Amino acid sequence: MRSILLPLLCTIALPAAAQHTLRTQARNDAGDPLPGATLTWKEGARSVIADSLGNLTLANIPSGQQTFVLSHVGYGEKEVQLSFPLPGAEWPPITLERAEEEEEEEEEVIVTATRTSRTIANTPTRTEVISGEELEEKGNMKPGDIRMLLNESTGIQTQQTSATSYNAGIRIQGLDGRYTQLLRDGYPLYGGFAGGLSLLQVAPLDLRQVEVIKGSASTLYGGGAIAGLVNLVSKTPGERRELSFLLNATSAGGLDASGFYSERYGKAGLTLFASRNSTAPFDPAGIGFTAIPKAERYTVNPRLFLYGKHTTADIGISYTTEDRLGGSTAFIKDGTPGPFERNETDRIATQLGITHRLGERHTLQLKNSFSFFDRALSAFNYLFDARQVSSFTEISWNRRGERSEWVLGANLTTEALTERNVRFGIPRDYTLTTAGLFAQHTWSVTDRFTLETGLRGDHVSPHGFELLPRASLLYRISTNWTTRLGGGFGYKAPTIFTEEAERLQYRVDNARITNPHTERSVGANWDVNYTTKWGALGLQANVLFFYTRLSRPLLLANTPVGYRFYSSAGHIDTRGAEANLRLTWGDFKLFVGYTLTDAQSHLPAQEGALPLVAQHRLNNVLMYEVEGKWKLGLEAYYTGRQPLNDGSYGRPYWITGFMAERLWKRFSIFVNFENFTDTRQTKFGPIYSGPASNPQFRDIYAPLEGFVVNGGIKLRF
Repeated sequence: MRSILLPLLCTIALPAAAQHTLRTQARNDAGDPLPGATLTWKEGARSVIADSLGNLTLANIPSGQQTFVLSHVGYGEKEVQLSFPLPGAEWPPITLERAEEEEEEEEEVIVTATRTSRTIANTPTRTEVISGEELEEKGNMKPGDIRMLLNESTGIQTQQTSATSYNAGIRIQGLDGRYTQLLRDGYPLYGGFAGGLSLLQVAPLDLRQVEVIKGSASTLYGGGAIAGLVNLVSKTPGERRELSFLLNATSAGGLDASGFYSERYGKAGLTLFASRNSTAPFDPAGIGFTAIPKAERYTVNPRLFLYGKHTTADIGISYTTEDRLGGSTAFIKDGTPGPFERNETDRIATQLGITHRLGERHTLQLKNSFSFFDRALSAFNYLFDARQVSSFTEISWNRRGERSEWVLGANLTTEALTERNVRFGIPRDYTLTTAGLFAQHTWSVTDRFTLETGLRGDHVSPHGFELLPRASLLYRISTNWTTRLGGGFGYKAPTIFTEEAERLQYRVDNARITNPHTERSVGANWDVNYTTKWGALGLQANVLFFYTRLSRPLLLANTPVGYRFYSSAGHIDTRGAEANLRLTWGDFKLFVGYTLTDAQSHLPAQEGALPLVAQHRLNNVLMYEVEGKWKLGLEAYYTGRQPLNDGSYGRPYWITGFMAERLWKRFSIFVNFENFTDTRQTKFGPIYSGPASNPQFRDIYAPLEGFVVNGGIKLRF
């Protein structure tokens, strides 16, 4: 019996003992790591994706000769044959050379907002990305800020919060802008007292891509991401030096000048962004009030990058100063007494990031940022002058295996506002301190099924503890079909700095909130995606269904003693669908997007549709592009009628635009005819009631500036 059993056990044990692991690194022809590169094992029909340092690990490989293919967008594929066992624990780096020409294909975008360096096609959490040529094309239309860039995306609406100063917030899936978290490279950006100016103080020239997660994402980064989050991803030094300039002028008196420099010097790298943006007072309706205010802004942002064998670091500082004056055109031009709103802001922010490789599969990351924001908001016989100091510190540990990835971490977020020159009432000072722990696990259960789960616990002082679970799954039905299902919890700490208070210039007499509670949400979304190609015709289509329920919403009431905030009973829910269709044929691209939003308020003081949310929105874009020579774009956007705060409805409207760009090797010229049908709310009726000396502005639901032409030149060295 032993003579039979012993050979049998040896036969079983030998294959188990003959399993090997391949560890290597993906690099480009300049010797830099290639995050997101894909290594495919032909015999095993399995693939892995390189982490942020270009490292690749593939386990359970049997003895003998095996074939591997390394690929990355923009580079030629490389096939290597290796014989296992290998002579060492780690194979030398595999280098890819940049392809001179490549067939047009879907860009393999790496997303970072989900805390994993995965391609967008392999991310269970639905993430939409604006990158590459699309980012450049939208930047031609509004080079001074990112408001239009986001507003022309399906499911996103930028809502103007001031009739005269142009301030705006982001609405995702029908919810107010305060429920969307704005990040820059994973660091919290603006918020609080700075929220209404955030979209207007970011120029897009130094952005590599914009990542959008719709629906509750508070588990990823903490409170405030009930409707979703927007992560602005900056350019970093590449294998080639980049030096670019953009000069732009508008028919409304706007001027933009931006410059960006990026270069790698061996073990160090540098990026530098600087811009000057200005607008002139513009009143196309001739009503005596600015549709576009007088403004002048300067920004400078240098970043230093350091690269070691196991550690990388980046250090940056940014400074923005702006003087924005809107209101009575007579007051702005010659000082004639009249209503006005002036915002004088200064912002200094620091940023530090360190990533250390602990082993073959483990990395440790430290992030820290500080922000000092000064804002003096003045109007006739009124001044709100305050400083907001914010900080963010996070440490996280990442373990990446062949089929699963863990992210564990802790962070501390602080926010404090101190009002200066208090003239009446109680100072509107406040402090928020949030300490959180989070965990996220991404598991490729099979080649078709990937599950991502997360859990966050935050202690919000002085409001208590919040527990936030979430889950997302990705299922690859076939080569052409994929589907995602996800959901989670969210919260938002109460402050007086909301869109409603912004419209009132924060004239909230009593800053204390009655019965303050954190706003809480639960939401889910489900999408289906289809991609195919028939000869020269390419098709991409997807449909998203969403639902969010927001409990204990913070409301503003007009009481006998002035405006006052309180945490309300009841809830708000938004539900709807988004549909996107993208067709490509030769040099033509057609994009059609439709958004259906049903946002309802179920509150004791307010029942019915949420104000300033269009139930129907339609985006249509037709592009014609000859590579390296021409870009031509025609756009048409429809916004359905919106309920207003006074119980009436705004009119539905169309906005059309045409953009053209002629490209050469070192420069290009562009022109953009924005809203050439001159759609303006002032054509639909008056935007204020009462005398011009003391106007009561109505809700702004449509453009005020009308038809504006802009054009300029881009230089590349």
